[in-house]
Amino acid sequence: MIMNYTIRYATHPRDFTSYDTARIREEFLVSDFLRVDEINLVYSMYDRYIVGGAVPVNNKLKLDTIDPIKADFFLHRRELGVINVGGSGKIYVDGKVYEIKNKEAMYVGLGNKLVEFESKDSKNPAYFYFNSAPAHRAYPDKHVTLDDAQKADMGSLETSNARTINKLIVNGVVETCQLQMGMTILKPGSVWNTMPPHVHSRRMEAYFYFEVPENQAICHFMGQPTETRPIWMKNHEAVLSPSWSIHAAAGTSNYIFIWGMAGENLDYGDMDIAKISDIK
Repeated sequence: MIMNYTIRYATHPRDFTSYDTARIREEFLVSDFLRVDEINLVYSMYDRYIVGGAVPVNNKLKLDTIDPIKADFFLHRRELGVINVGGSGKIYVDGKVYEIKNKEAMYVGLGNKLVEFESKDSKNPAYFYFNSAPAHRAYPDKHVTLDDAQKADMGSLETSNARTINKLIVNGVVETCQLQMGMTILKPGSVWNTMPPHVHSRRMEAYFYFEVPENQAICHFMGQPTETRPIWMKNHEAVLSPSWSIHAAAGTSNYIFIWGMAGENLDYGDMDIAKISDIK
């Protein structure tokens, strides 16, 4: 089994304005991390958030501790949210087994010592995308399906942003310390997400794009509302979004994305919306 990690440091918004394309991608893009029989992580200094993925094909993959968290096991002082974007798989949590199908989620609470990932069929492997944040108490583990999610239909086809937000790991569905995750599915003919854009100064966020058709792309926009920059993304790539940054995108086709966030509160609606006419 192979397990890798990298560290990303925080950036001042004034410094961000001087970054060229290569530097923006180096600091915020998370790519090539869903590899066969590997676990790959990015440890971010934004709220100590971790973005990662596991693709078990020939072997069961164990989520080990990493040096930056300075703990005997990964969830010693952390909580974990997982969403499967591939074939059916299994998550083993301290002796219990949970079958996680495509587009289903799993919350794993603080204190669990053994977390392992496995695919049901190596020819159609699970692709486990996960986020992790520091935690202060243990909440029950929970398997969450799309039927369990809080759903919100947003936008319209006239503005090219008709979408369904599936709140999977949020208050009212799962008890967590600070981690929140969900999945937004754009309807055919719609390409814009999170429009009008917003920032939430009390939380950071990460976006993961999937089911982006071959030879299509996502143009993700980040930066302060009056000083934005684009970052072009492909299927199975993620992007870190600091608390001072918007996080909106348009694709050359419809697609699905997973949003995850952590910070000072669990109020999903705590955001400062920017007028579309004021975006620069």
